[in-house]
Amino acid sequence: MSRAAHDVAIVGGGHNALVAAAYLARAGKSVIVLERQDHVGGAAVSERPWAGVDARLSRYSYLVSLLPRQIIDDLGLRLDLRRRRYSSYTPDPADPTRGILVDNSNAAATVQSFLRTTGDAREAERFAAFYDRLLPMASRLFPTVTAPLARACDVRPLFGDDDLWEKVTETPLGTLLRESLDTDIAQGIALTDGLIGTFATADDPSLRQNRCFLYHVIGGGTGDWDVPVGGMGSVTGELERVARAAGAELRTGAEVTAISPDGHVALADGSSVGARLVLSGVGPALLDRLLKAGGAHGEGEAPAPEGAQVKVNMLLRRLPRLRDETVTREAAFAGTFHINETLTQLDDAHAAASAGDIPHPLPAEIYCHSLTDPSILGDDLQRAGAQTLTLFGLQVPHRLLADGDPTARRDELLRAAQDSLDSVLAEPIADCVYETPAGEACIEARTTSDLESSLGMIGGDIFHGSLDWPWVS
Repeated sequence: MSRAAHDVAIVGGGHNALVAAAYLARAGKSVIVLERQDHVGGAAVSERPWAGVDARLSRYSYLVSLLPRQIIDDLGLRLDLRRRRYSSYTPDPADPTRGILVDNSNAAATVQSFLRTTGDAREAERFAAFYDRLLPMASRLFPTVTAPLARACDVRPLFGDDDLWEKVTETPLGTLLRESLDTDIAQGIALTDGLIGTFATADDPSLRQNRCFLYHVIGGGTGDWDVPVGGMGSVTGELERVARAAGAELRTGAEVTAISPDGHVALADGSSVGARLVLSGVGPALLDRLLKAGGAHGEGEAPAPEGAQVKVNMLLRRLPRLRDETVTREAAFAGTFHINETLTQLDDAHAAASAGDIPHPLPAEIYCHSLTDPSILGDDLQRAGAQTLTLFGLQVPHRLLADGDPTARRDELLRAAQDSLDSVLAEPIADCVYETPAGEACIEARTTSDLESSLGMIGGDIFHGSLDWPWVS
């Protein structure tokens, strides 16, 4: 095969690779996407985890916020992204019979829940003011992500507030949280946006928690995280459709083993692909390995990435009963349900994991996709009242699995997740789990080791490495 058989070869077939393929093919370039798995979409796909059960779960990625409207419009993506009425529900770990329900449609109810839980109605005002302060920055900053990266000196005015710039980009996030909010529980709710897949404390001098926080609050220019109707597979399915329609070749079962500096891409089956330009849809650490295998001699390698999460997918016969009788299950589970995520608990969990232990209680957050979008369940499951539940556990660095038996650690993490969830429920979650026709419980844990082995994401890092600011320093 000629080494210039294609204008562009894209290594990896995840959502970013599909976007690039669609744009380039629409621009008239000959494009080939090389994906190791038997399907494209990477971590943003829908799957049926349990045999004989008609439930299509977003097994890894599960909500949409950072997909720019410009890309949707440019590519003609047919997507239905639904906004959630309830932002979050957070039971008080000290007394789960009360909790904070942030209702986007009922400010008075939100104030009452803050009052009942914290004893201070003004904490609701401070909480709202905290996010209101971020909103103008988000609305101005997010549109820049589809433009050439701006310089920091040009981005700073977009914050409209020099103090906010300094507190978000130069000072550990804990300072801003403590200045803005008075209670441990409210500070923790806000901090979680900085700890998704990120192993850090509120006061980590690296500011990795600040960078993660920024990306989570600017999505769509509002910070809202929307439910993709049909699951995440509907998003990557649309990206696949428009890429193919534009003429891109999507080759699955094509594992890349080496990339040479001259555009020669070697595959595991002994074949090769040539292109004038090679784009990487894989993480920097994996790209370095492929380039080294292809004979490149760089000055150094990308730092080894480390994810810091566990994801638990469940199908329930029904939603579990809560200890808090003032909130309906439908309201509590429709938004983000925070479990044992006060600022103190999050920092304590970091300390435990740093010492090599699985945190107890495990900080986690859950949400129910099927309350907003029941289409991911078959008709029989819908009629029976079944619901999905997704749990995302924090402060679980890959090192906890890398040095031991991954299967045993997965089982330990699943138990820790269930114990944490049970601590705020009026009944064990195990009593609500649906069973397959063969009697298997419809619950699974997906760890950083699983991400590494199934998707090739080194260290199970959902960001493929340390996040950078969305500007040039």
